Amino acid sequence: MSVAWSRVAEFASAVDASLDKWLTHTYRLGLTEFRALTFLSQAPGKELRVNDLAQRVGLNPSSTTRLVSRLEAKGLTHRDVCPDDGRGVYAVIDERAEKLLAEVRGPYEDRVQELLSKPAIHFPHLDARLIAGALAEVGALAGP
Repeated sequence: MSVAWSRVAEFASAVDASLDKWLTHTYRLGLTEFRALTFLSQAPGKELRVNDLAQRVGLNPSSTTRLVSRLEAKGLTHRDVCPDDGRGVYAVIDERAEKLLAEVRGPYEDRVQELLSKPAIHFPHLDARLIAGALAEVGALAGP
C-alpha cells in the first residue's frame, strides 16, 4: 500500500507543480493563493481565522500569515479582528478577489481536467498505468 500511496503523492505533486506554474504565468496567482481565496470565498461570511485557513491550505500559522500578507498586498484580502475576544485574526476575501476567482474558476477546472485525464502527455516521467493502478488501490480503501 505504501508504494501505491507514494505514486499517488508523486502524481499529486506533479499536478500541483503544473497548476502552480500555469496559474502564476496566466493570472499571477500561485496555487496556494488560489486555494486560500477559494476557501475564503466558500466560508460563512467570506472569512476564516488565520489558523483555520492554515489547516485548510496545509501551511503552518506563520507561513499562512505571510500568505495573507501577500494576498493583502495584491488587494485580494484584508484582516479583521475577532469581535468576541479581540485576539483571533480573520482573513477576509475582498470583492476584487471574488471577481478574480470568477475569472479563473472555469479555466482552472479545464486545466485540472486536462492534467488528470492525460498524465502520459503532461508527465512523461511518470508511468500512467502505474498511476491509474495506484489511484484505484488507494481509492478502494477510501470507499464507502
